[in-house]
Amino acid sequence: MAGRFFNSETLILFGCSLLVFYLAGVPLIMLLYGSIRSAPIGEPGATYTIQNYVKAYFDREFYLLFWNSIKYAIGTCLVSFLIGTYLAWISERTNTPLKKLFVVMALIPFIIPGILSTIAWILLLSPKIGLINLAVKGLLGLETAPFNVYSMGGMIWAEAIHLYPLVFLLMSAAFRNMDTSLEEASLSAGSSTFTTFRRITLPLMRPAMVSALLIMFIRGIEAFEVPALIGVPARISVFTTKIFLAIHQFPSDFGLAGSYAVTLLIISTVGVLIYGRITRREERYATVTGKGYRPRVIDLGPWKYVTCASAFFIFFLAVLLPVFVLLWSSFIPYYGVPSRELMAKMTLANYKYILNYPLALTAFKNSFYLSVGSATLVMLLTSVIAWITVKSKLPGRAFLDNMTFIPIAMPGIVLGVSLIWVYLTLPIPIYGTIWVLLLAYITKFMPYGIRAASASMIQINKELEEASLASGGTWFQTFRKVLLPLLMPGFVAGWIYVSIIALRELSTSILLYSYNSTVLSIMAFDLWEGGQYTYVCALGVLMVLLLVTMAFGARKLGAKIGIAD
Repeated sequence: MAGRFFNSETLILFGCSLLVFYLAGVPLIMLLYGSIRSAPIGEPGATYTIQNYVKAYFDREFYLLFWNSIKYAIGTCLVSFLIGTYLAWISERTNTPLKKLFVVMALIPFIIPGILSTIAWILLLSPKIGLINLAVKGLLGLETAPFNVYSMGGMIWAEAIHLYPLVFLLMSAAFRNMDTSLEEASLSAGSSTFTTFRRITLPLMRPAMVSALLIMFIRGIEAFEVPALIGVPARISVFTTKIFLAIHQFPSDFGLAGSYAVTLLIISTVGVLIYGRITRREERYATVTGKGYRPRVIDLGPWKYVTCASAFFIFFLAVLLPVFVLLWSSFIPYYGVPSRELMAKMTLANYKYILNYPLALTAFKNSFYLSVGSATLVMLLTSVIAWITVKSKLPGRAFLDNMTFIPIAMPGIVLGVSLIWVYLTLPIPIYGTIWVLLLAYITKFMPYGIRAASASMIQINKELEEASLASGGTWFQTFRKVLLPLLMPGFVAGWIYVSIIALRELSTSILLYSYNSTVLSIMAFDLWEGGQYTYVCALGVLMVLLLVTMAFGARKLGAKIGIAD
C-alpha cells in the first residue's frame, strides 16, 4: 500500500511539473528562440542571429525608451507607495475617526479595471475636455489648462491611483503585525517621537516598505493601459507600448518585439529576485511574540480631524471623481461638463447601444467564461501544487514551486509575445481562439493562486490526511473530501482575486485575441480608440457591476460550501 501511494505521489508530482513547465517554461523558451530568429514566424530557412538585439540596442530611441520605462516605473512606485502607506498608517496606527470606512474606500479602485481607471483620468485631466481642468479654468479665469494628463506626470498619477490599494493592503498588514513595545521603550527612555520613528519604526518597517516599493516598480514596468491610452498620444514610449506597436505595425516585426520583450523580462526578473531575497530575510525583523500583543494606537489629538479630512480628500480624488465621471458620461448623449442642459438629456441610450453591439454578447460570454474558468483551474492546479510543496516529502518539489512562480516575472505583454511564438510555431491550432487566452490567463495568474493555496495548506494538520489514508481512502478521495473542503476559505479568496484580475486583463489579451475571442477589455479599448467615449463608459459601468456580482456570489457560495462540509 505504501509503495502504491508513493507511486501515486510521484505520478502527481511528475504530471504537475510537466503541466507547469508547459505553461510557464515553454513560452519562455519560445520567446528566447523567436528573439534570435532571422525570419518571421512560419517562414522556413531562418538562421539564428543577434541582429534583432543589435537593431534594438543600437537604435538611439532604445535609450530614451529605457529611460522612460524606468522613470515611469519609479514615479509610479513612489506615488502609490506614499498614498497607500499614509492611508494604511491612518487606519492601523491612529485614532482617526471613521478609519474603518477607509479600508472599504481604499480598496474600491482595485475593482475598477485599469483601462477604465485610465479613461476616467483622461476625462478628468485632458487639457481640452477634462472636467477638472474646465472647472479650475472657470473658477480662476485661466486661459490654459492647469493640468495635462498627456505627460509623464499625468501617466504616473493615473497608474499610481490604480495601484495604491495593493500598497495599502501590504502596509496595513505590516503596521498591524508590528509589536510597538520597542517604540514605547524608546519614548520612555526620553527619545522624541521623530527620533523613535527614525531609529525604531523605520528599521522595523524596512522589509515591508522595500517589498512594497519593488512590487510597485515591477507593476509599473509591466503596465500597459496607461502607456497605451495616455503615453502613445503624448509620444512617450515605454517598453510595453513599443512591443505592442512592433507587432501591430505592417509588416509585423516579431523579432524586434521579441528582443524588447526579453529586455523587459530581464528588468522584471531582477526586481522579482531582489524582492525574493528581501522577503526571505524578513524573519530578522519579527517582533510579535505573544498572544497578548496589541498594536499601539497613536492619539493624534486635534490632528485626527486633519488626517480624517486628508484621507477623505484622497478618496475624493481617487474614488469619487473617477466613478462619477464614468457614471455621468454613461448617461449623456455626448461628452460634456455637468450642466442643467445635459442633465435634461440624460438617457439609457448608451447602455442600449452596448447591449445591442454586435460583439457585446460574445465579449461578455468570453470574459465570463475566461474569468470563471481560469480562476477555477488556477485554484485547483495550485491547490495540488501546494499539497506537493507543503505536505509531501518528494524530491523535486522545490523545483516545482519555483517553476510556478516564473510567470510573476513575465509582464503581460511579454507573455503575449511568447505565446504568439508558441502557437504559431507548434502544430497546436488554438491561436486566435478562446483557448489560447485561457492558457495565457492560467499561466499569468498561477503565482497568485499558489500564494493563497499554500497559505491555507500550511494551516491544515497532516493527521487529518493520514487518518483518511489509514481508513483506505485514495489520495484523490482524501484531497477531494478532506483537504479541499478545509482549503475552501483560501480557495474562495484566491478564486475571487484571480477572477477579478482575469476579467479586467488587457495586456496579454490584446496580442492574442481574434474577432470571435474578443473580451470586454478589448471591446472597451476599441471603443475608446474609435472616439466613442460615452459608450465605453457605459460598458465600464457594466463591467464593474459584473465584477461586484461575481465576487459577492463567490463569497456566498464559498460560505455555503464551508457550512455544508
